[in-house]
Amino acid sequence: MAARSPVLDLVIADALIVDGRGTAPFRGSLGVRGDRIVWIRGVGAARPESARTIDADGLVLAPGFIDVHNHSDLSAFVDPDMPSAIRQGVTTVVVGNCGTSPWPLAGWPDANRMASGDPNQEPPAWRGFGDYLDATQAMHPATNVAALVGHGAIRQEVMGLERRPPSLDELRAMRGLVAEAMAAGAFGLSTGLIYVPGIHSETDEIVALGEETARLGGIYASHIRGEGAHLFRAVDEAIAIGRRAGLPSHVSHLKCETSLVCGRAAEVLERLHGNDDVTADQYPYAAWNSSLASLLPPWAPVEDLARVLTEDRDHLCAAVEEGEADFQSSVDGVGWDRIVITGTSDERFRGLSVAAIARSLRVAPFDACIRLLIDDPSTGCIGHAMDEADVRAILADPDIFVASDGAAISPTGPAGRLPVHPREYGTFPRALAILRDEALMPLPMVVRTMTSLPADRFGLRDRGRLAEGSFADLVLFDADRVRDLATYEMPHRFPEGITCVVVNGTVAWAEGNGPIERAGRVLRHS
Repeated sequence: MAARSPVLDLVIADALIVDGRGTAPFRGSLGVRGDRIVWIRGVGAARPESARTIDADGLVLAPGFIDVHNHSDLSAFVDPDMPSAIRQGVTTVVVGNCGTSPWPLAGWPDANRMASGDPNQEPPAWRGFGDYLDATQAMHPATNVAALVGHGAIRQEVMGLERRPPSLDELRAMRGLVAEAMAAGAFGLSTGLIYVPGIHSETDEIVALGEETARLGGIYASHIRGEGAHLFRAVDEAIAIGRRAGLPSHVSHLKCETSLVCGRAAEVLERLHGNDDVTADQYPYAAWNSSLASLLPPWAPVEDLARVLTEDRDHLCAAVEEGEADFQSSVDGVGWDRIVITGTSDERFRGLSVAAIARSLRVAPFDACIRLLIDDPSTGCIGHAMDEADVRAILADPDIFVASDGAAISPTGPAGRLPVHPREYGTFPRALAILRDEALMPLPMVVRTMTSLPADRFGLRDRGRLAEGSFADLVLFDADRVRDLATYEMPHRFPEGITCVVVNGTVAWAEGNGPIERAGRVLRHS
């Protein structure tokens, strides 16, 4: 007589269940069959037979964390285990942010090589957005991957790096590319309005592409046009684009950058909450990470620096260090001593501030910056530009999502030798630890900012909640012990307190249990 098959594939037993909705937690058990949650009961209920049972006594069971501002566009091609994401409890990443996406391909040599973490990454063979999604799925990523299409990539495909509004034909072509990406499964449109070529676009252009996105049910996510001196006008622009185009608008990595807006977090939050259809996310760190080229004004593209220096060095220096009417300086209110180089071709300078590099070269900091960019236009940097009080004020808002602005990397991969931002490894555990230790928000509401809120906003169906019928994306953690260990000095350190991560019903990683099991899927908007 054949043995009876277990009713369930997995049971997580006797956990404190935090379901993602912000409701009161309860002690209980959860059962999984295939890729779905099929059974949830309170403590003491009889449990069905299961092929595997995990004792979760003393642990919190929550929906897997959803990172809606992520740059793992090419991580599946570099290290599909995606350990820095999985091991902090992330089960879904949304990529294609800041106007950068791996399709269209015109901008490949710059943004996408940087996003991959591998400067030697060669252009791929895909021709359409759907091909990119198919290729990602073929790599069997560890997390689920949902993608936006980048405005900057689309603009560069149609217009190159032209500093002008598009013609009617060019705008029509860009709208067509947005429609193509949305039809292939993109969840929306992103912009990076401090980066070339997005910085050259006017609001009307974004509204037109937003209308195309809205027609197909997508979201607009923006790295806004300024986060320091221009913060409030930039937030107003994001709100206006959403309102005029008729689609939900989302402000990426909300922050008060530089001393010019220090202490004004409450004001910007009030501005956001005064509008019905705008949301925002934040990473819980007081430093940003970007390209060094983002410090340049739009009229001085990195590929043309030698000419600009010859013709107007003093004007360029003033713009970089002080800003202009339509360009926010990332140096003003921060200082060169607080801008630290990460990835660059000259290994001597990795991990040093621009001010320290200038001293070693015996030149002014501006000239050191320009030398770095001429030698390696893809040079990256970290700017220690925010005040911790503002970071915490934004983090403590129950309607602001937690998101990393990082990429899934590995200590043993191409990025493992770089002084990366600690957010790559620590964002979600850090948020949990700060909010716990400083009693800024109850745990159920914290989990909500990481799960159901982002899932609902970005249209990730049946994810972000512990409910019968939902996908079994789960994280187990020790609420008293969870915290980040990555620092700016030692960034490649995994957090502690995350004990088990389940993706689509498969145990992807468990503390002390060896390699990662890759069970992620490419998610497509429909």
